Amino acid sequence: MKVLAIGAHPDDVEILCAGTMAKFAKEGHETYICYLCNGDKGSAVHTSEELAKIRRQEAYNSAKVIGAKSIWGGLADGEAVVDVKSRAKAIDVLRQVDPDLVITHSPGDYHSDHLNTRQLVFEATYLASLKLWESDYEPSTKLPFLYYMDTLAGINFEPQEYVDITDTIDTKIEMMLKMESQLGWLKDMHDCDAPEFIRAVAKFRGFQAAVPYAEAFTQQKMYPQGMTKRVLP
Repeated sequence: MKVLAIGAHPDDVEILCAGTMAKFAKEGHETYICYLCNGDKGSAVHTSEELAKIRRQEAYNSAKVIGAKSIWGGLADGEAVVDVKSRAKAIDVLRQVDPDLVITHSPGDYHSDHLNTRQLVFEATYLASLKLWESDYEPSTKLPFLYYMDTLAGINFEPQEYVDITDTIDTKIEMMLKMESQLGWLKDMHDCDAPEFIRAVAKFRGFQAAVPYAEAFTQQKMYPQGMTKRVLP
């Protein structure tokens, strides 16, 4: 399969579903990680222009850990709004990959960029296949399965499915450590040690799933997709 994870900001995928993406990659699937926003507001040290360049490189370095292709949306932080311009951006991302499976933010998330990214991706999964939607990219050939990843600390999220990431938890943390600019930012803003946070949440989800470490997901149910097979690894 082609598996595409779309986050709002560089580090969202690393925190919320990188263990599953690493597992897909390990099983031989094509993996892609996209960020719609460029992360240009998450610093008290750098200018927005400097930070966007830093986080672009960090996103690339993280994706490289599992051999994933890194895709850049380029929207400024706070500007992932639900309008035609942003919708077109999301459609272009889908068309570049033509994925079988898309993973993005949950409808119960807390951040406006996360919530709007989720809405834009939801709209794009269908619209990307319409031949009369004009774009620089060819229309998608299929309606991908759409899954929502966990929220930070699992707040407002009721899992439907779990993925055992016991064999990829260290890879997940390695990917997060590539987001060097955010490690100090998360500590200063939220008193959060990123590797410790990732391991604790994965341990909790693992406890729910009766494995050492897990990630949690829900699926967007939609016709004409059948619900008789498991899509996640």
